[in-house]
Amino acid sequence: MEDFLNFQEEAFKTPNHGDIVDGVVVRVDPDEVLVDIGAKAEGVISSKELGFRDSEPDLTPGDRIKVYVLQPENEEGNVVLSRKRALAETTWLTAAEKQETGDVIEADVREQNKGGLIVNVLGLRGFLPSSQVARAYSGNLEQLVTQRIPVKILEVNRKRNRLIVSQKAAEDEDRARRREDLFNRLQVGDMVKGTVSGLTSYGAFVDIGGADGLIHISELSWDRASKVTDVLQLGDEVEVKVIKLDADQSRISLSLRQLQQDPWERLMQTTPVGAIVEGTVTKTKKYGAFLQILPGIEGLLHISELSWDHVEKTEDVLKVGETIQVKVIGVDTARRRISLSLKQLSSAPASYEPHERKSTDYDFDEEE
Repeated sequence: MEDFLNFQEEAFKTPNHGDIVDGVVVRVDPDEVLVDIGAKAEGVISSKELGFRDSEPDLTPGDRIKVYVLQPENEEGNVVLSRKRALAETTWLTAAEKQETGDVIEADVREQNKGGLIVNVLGLRGFLPSSQVARAYSGNLEQLVTQRIPVKILEVNRKRNRLIVSQKAAEDEDRARRREDLFNRLQVGDMVKGTVSGLTSYGAFVDIGGADGLIHISELSWDRASKVTDVLQLGDEVEVKVIKLDADQSRISLSLRQLQQDPWERLMQTTPVGAIVEGTVTKTKKYGAFLQILPGIEGLLHISELSWDHVEKTEDVLKVGETIQVKVIGVDTARRRISLSLKQLSSAPASYEPHERKSTDYDFDEEE
């Protein structure tokens, strides 16, 4: 008999306040629903504790549901239950699990306030601080209202009904996944398309779909670009060549100029030694002047080749920006050097006496 009583007590345990238990709908009345939860008496859910939304169907006998114990026993001996609270508590538990696992989930943006955005996450009211909004929208939160966005849960505090989410964290995770995929399929020599995402004094960053690659200023053009903005602007769509990959450092080096024709190939086809070409003075030095004779190609007009007469200072003969005709007197394609002469466009005067260049004269190895 004692064993039987113990069995009965075990089979029909009285639930405690706050328990979430499984139940089976026994009867549905207009003002309440009776539920069998395996206790000594049936549980009852009042209509206000059903928690239906307009789009949800009514309960029918035999339905299995989870319920929250509001009161272990009322005056009639029934357990007072709430389906609405069970749904809420279960959702909070789900939110806590999502935070722990770091899952990316969807959130519906409801409205904006001074600190950020109010969102609906898993049916719960959550808050997206402005500091956690994706970088693309950080300056205009209003764009996100009514949008569905990916987020990660940063904080769950059931007692304070506090749920904090981050769009930026979800964006970073997605970007990390796409970066890994990018490095797995990308190879040196590949041509890819991207968007200029950042400009610095030393180059331009290009978003190539999962990671940013750097075009160093030296790889922007065969011309010597003094400023990155002379070639590219933020938002420009470009096709670039992958010239280096470093997966450990997550670095991708890109080139824009290597997709353009090498101007030295054109030079070798069109400008032999002895040719007369037009050049523009780009800079002057104590040892001579540099002239751009083709896009991407500068030649040196040494001070000794400026005139048959002795020249003390380069600036006495040439100014930056001046365009003149010169003669090509030497081409070193291996070292990409070209020597020019102004004086050899005319014959040497009868009084000219050739002299050897001094050791202090300019040598190509000194070029900046």
